[in-house]
Amino acid sequence: MDATVDGLQKQLQTARRSVALLAATQAILGSGPPMVFALGGLAGYQLLGDDKSLSTAPLTGFNVGMAAGAVAIAVSSRFLGRKSSFMLGALLGAFGAAVAAIALFQANFWLFALGLLLIGLCNGFTQKIRFAAADASPSFYKPKAISWILAAGVVSAVLGPQLAIWTQDLFEPVLFAGAFMAIIPLCLLAIAMLSPLKLPEAVGTASAGPVRPLREIVLTQRFITGMVCGIGSYALMTFMMTGAPLAMVIGCGFPSEMATLGIQWHVLAMFAPSFFTGMLISRFGVEKIVAAGLLILMGCAVVAHMGIELWNFWGALVLLGIGWNFGFIGSTAIVASSYRPHEADKVQGFHDIILFTTVALSSFSSGKVFTAYGWSFMNLIIWPVTILCLVLILALMAKSRSTKSA
Repeated sequence: MDATVDGLQKQLQTARRSVALLAATQAILGSGPPMVFALGGLAGYQLLGDDKSLSTAPLTGFNVGMAAGAVAIAVSSRFLGRKSSFMLGALLGAFGAAVAAIALFQANFWLFALGLLLIGLCNGFTQKIRFAAADASPSFYKPKAISWILAAGVVSAVLGPQLAIWTQDLFEPVLFAGAFMAIIPLCLLAIAMLSPLKLPEAVGTASAGPVRPLREIVLTQRFITGMVCGIGSYALMTFMMTGAPLAMVIGCGFPSEMATLGIQWHVLAMFAPSFFTGMLISRFGVEKIVAAGLLILMGCAVVAHMGIELWNFWGALVLLGIGWNFGFIGSTAIVASSYRPHEADKVQGFHDIILFTTVALSSFSSGKVFTAYGWSFMNLIIWPVTILCLVLILALMAKSRSTKSA
């Protein structure tokens, strides 16, 4: 008995060390996306001519890069290992930031979109960090491990937007180029921080049982619910976050600094709850936390519908962030519980391809919908998506109760 307890304690200590390094890396690399979303749409808008409907296309490039990164890291992890794959992703992020800055100097819209695609590719690699933390942890520590990775976003939420504000005019009159140049040292720092990391690689064992076909896993109610709720939470967050700076600056005439600060509060709201989301999941159950996140997203729509004052935008963005946190962390935990360790790579790869492809479509449609219909119409999209997800999560809760009572 004592040997078992000692083994669990050592396993937990090792997991905590790995999670700490992964969280630090997440904090550094995670500072790039808030800068991209705060300034990418505005930069795209200024690079276009009379037709501004493609202003969020560079942000779509970012999200396409995330989807491609989800595929690339699943492949590279098999050959290079996870740590080397994370380092490769950070290097791609540095290169993409340089391309984006050069594009702004040259006033080249599509080159700028390519730069953001490469930064997105880095972020696609980074998204695997949450799964790496979960896989490096014992089962009872997985929700907390995921929470700590996302809690690192608090640092990103402060560092990223502040860097954007401090550096966006560094090369004036070429606006925003300095902000993208600032991403380069962040990526190089992340590579240095990853160097001492040791991660267990997911491998099959005789006791683990046969590897199930991917089709069998992804058609389970648990996986479908986790994936749909995760996609719904993430896609809505991206759709609204992408359109908000355009609505604030172009639609309502607020300074770009106010839009950037709004994104900062939003990103803080995305990640700050992560300090206790894992504990809430342990206490109330993952399904209830996802349901709470969906209800908070509905609250975001209500506040956004109430007006176009600064507090409406900021309040809606804060609720959007909290709702995403509960919905996405909970959904990730549901997905992580639907497969065995030796099935992880293929299931996670499939999940993230669908997730970030949908997210890319949501960011592309954000600019189109805003240009054609305005901010008020964008808020209406929240309702059907959250209602569908809520129905699925309630059905899963009902099944869990019936299974326990049987």
